[in-house]
Amino acid sequence: MSDIYNLIENAVVNGSLLESSQDNIKALLEGTTSAVAEQSVSELIDAGEWQELNDRFYKTLAFGTGGLRGRTVGRVVTQAELGSGGPNERPEHPCVGTAAMNFYNLSRAIRGMVNYLKSYLEEKGEVRKPIFVLGHDTRHFSRDFAEFCAKVCTELGCDVHLFDGPRATPQISYAIRELNADAGVVLTASHNPAHDNGFKAYFNEGAQIVGADAEGVITEVNAITSERYEPVAEQGTLYVLDAKDDRVYMDDAKSLLLRPELLEGGGTKVVFTNLHGTGGHCIVPLLSELGFEVLTVPEQDIQDGRFPTVKSPNPENAEALAMAITLAEKEGAEIVIGTDPDNDRMGVAVRGEGGKMQILTGNQIGSLMAWYRTKTFFEQGVINDSNRSRAVLIKTLVTTELQRAIAEKYGVGIVDTLTGFKYIAEKLEKYERSIPTDKKGNYRTLNSTESRALRLEYSRFFIFGGEESYGYLGTDTIRDKDGNGAAVMFAELAAYAKSEGKSLAELMDELYEEYGYHLEIGKALVMEGADGATQIKSLAISYSENPPVEVDGSAVVRVRDFSKDDFEDAEGDTLPKEGMIIIDLEDGRSYAVRPSGTEPKIKYYLFGKDAAGVADLAVSKEKVRTELESLWQALETDATARMS
Repeated sequence: MSDIYNLIENAVVNGSLLESSQDNIKALLEGTTSAVAEQSVSELIDAGEWQELNDRFYKTLAFGTGGLRGRTVGRVVTQAELGSGGPNERPEHPCVGTAAMNFYNLSRAIRGMVNYLKSYLEEKGEVRKPIFVLGHDTRHFSRDFAEFCAKVCTELGCDVHLFDGPRATPQISYAIRELNADAGVVLTASHNPAHDNGFKAYFNEGAQIVGADAEGVITEVNAITSERYEPVAEQGTLYVLDAKDDRVYMDDAKSLLLRPELLEGGGTKVVFTNLHGTGGHCIVPLLSELGFEVLTVPEQDIQDGRFPTVKSPNPENAEALAMAITLAEKEGAEIVIGTDPDNDRMGVAVRGEGGKMQILTGNQIGSLMAWYRTKTFFEQGVINDSNRSRAVLIKTLVTTELQRAIAEKYGVGIVDTLTGFKYIAEKLEKYERSIPTDKKGNYRTLNSTESRALRLEYSRFFIFGGEESYGYLGTDTIRDKDGNGAAVMFAELAAYAKSEGKSLAELMDELYEEYGYHLEIGKALVMEGADGATQIKSLAISYSENPPVEVDGSAVVRVRDFSKDDFEDAEGDTLPKEGMIIIDLEDGRSYAVRPSGTEPKIKYYLFGKDAAGVADLAVSKEKVRTELESLWQALETDATARMS
């Protein structure tokens, strides 16, 4: 060990290694129980892989409000990590490093949650074992990590409900509420590249941890620097969740269908792909049971953490849906649906001009579903003039303003939250708590009709919520974005369009004609590793300290800096501070900038629009697109200048 320390000290002196990397290498080697950690570090030193060491050790993976996320497979894989190999050509051992997703950081995270939960229950006067729900997706090491968390939890005196195989993230959120658990964890990195994995943490309402509870958990996690712990005398029990639990969850998802009669006489033909993830487990049987004709992409049905048929397992990307679109063209399917590995995001393609498949953006998908569900609830009399003030659509600040136009036309509420579905979930919890205790009884046991009636009378009825990054929710029984429910809602929308003799692309254009053409373009600058993290931070600070006064020939008329200014939402709730800035231009364009919380990139959201009732929608579309492309060129040039 002393040889390693001497070598890394010399590397710091000659500038090859960061001081923080030196400190973190020492901390990990002294606190890990890994049999390969020291050997891996030695291999990287011997090979002169100082950049790789910096990328792995420049920081300790911090537990944020969402949990942890990082690489499980390094850019350089050591022979010690490779070992005898694992399933689907992965290394035998995860990436060694304090900035990586491995058993060292996993141990810190789950034990910190256990510590906080025990204190939380003690303060409430509840003398019992904490209850966890654990789930995982199909990524490298996901099952290993889930079983490790189960072992730690039970050894520390917690009861654990662990799914018997890969499941969608929203199903874990649902199970936490259904089982009245105290917390939950999903081992997933959502739509990130195959080399990543993560630890997504939930609290007792089935939502990601926020507020004081998040601060408490973070404090406990960050105080732990070693993998070593002592099991308690009274250990917990492990329970397995299986097909019986799937059935309960799927039956709840069916309640999202608003007009079952649309499926009478033959369903809509759908092509579905789970992109090697968890989506097919429930979506295929769900849609089939509801009467849809479901075809799948055989090569992508296989659950495989390499995601071998795509460059990225992200349904936002056109390439990820290419095989499904080819099958849809061949089989004459009306729509294509694709979900990411943990099935919380959904992307679609629909018949467009000339009958060819075209991909919709997350903003378009969300707007169509928000409009359809709002319209249908009014047509059914569920929402009416007397209670419309209690109905609400929720979106994030970087999601299309088309949804605001829809809400205003129907006279229902519209609330903007910060980016992240945890903030939408926080609103749902607020609405649930607003129902008088003597009226709601055991709220979680109520069916959708019963709970909706209570919310419309005493609180706020959540019609639909979504974010531009392909996340949607149409129920309050789940407190995270839900690819399963989204598939049900969108398939019904397709059946509705078919019943009207229209394509979904035509339906989208009708919305533009009525509410105005809205276009949003998402861009990002990717900066990986230790150097990239520094660049992203520097660029974000630059926008905050030196906001522009003019962009692409248009004056800046408003700057909203969410990192330092105070803002309230439409309901008067104060928004937490977040590293995001939104800039409005005099010509009607606007854009937002924020560092990603889950990927090594800084994200840009560009917004443009044209008035409703334009004479030629095609001309309007081209005009707005050209304006936003010009805006991005200006922003790219400006970002380069700021970084230099």
